Amino acid sequence: MSRRRNLSGTADARDGRNPRPSPRVERSAGGVVVRPLGGSWHALLIRDPYGKWSLPKGHIEGGESLREAALREVEEETGIRPEVVGPKIDTVDWTFRKDDETVHKFCTFFLMRSRNGEPVPQTEEGITACTWLPMPDAASRVAYADTRNVVLRAGDKIAEAGW
Repeated sequence: MSRRRNLSGTADARDGRNPRPSPRVERSAGGVVVRPLGGSWHALLIRDPYGKWSLPKGHIEGGESLREAALREVEEETGIRPEVVGPKIDTVDWTFRKDDETVHKFCTFFLMRSRNGEPVPQTEEGITACTWLPMPDAASRVAYADTRNVVLRAGDKIAEAGW
């Protein structure tokens, strides 16, 4: 007997089982912050609370657009005040468990250019380090495959723009 599914992807109550609740959806935004250094483009990475290298990102606060949230989160996590220099690069998603609940998270990343000095990690949020790396090195250092692809796409956009 095949299992029936409704449009939300949960088990249909008519199959005699309790339906699983739909995952809670969270949205966040972040940036691939770049700057020219020594003749090549470098990307800013953070070491997240799990000890993994990633991109700065975070939750959207009430009334913020994705772009506004991305700018705020980059500044909060790194101290860098970037400017967005193009449309979104990509939106990635993943599912995880938190407090006995399934969460489906979507994160939209923008290409940004640094407008000021050296980053300072937001240690009170668990960010333990920030570093600038050449784009290819940054892509290989990022711990998560979907985020690695975002860094690679940012490099493609820089090349397409002829920077």
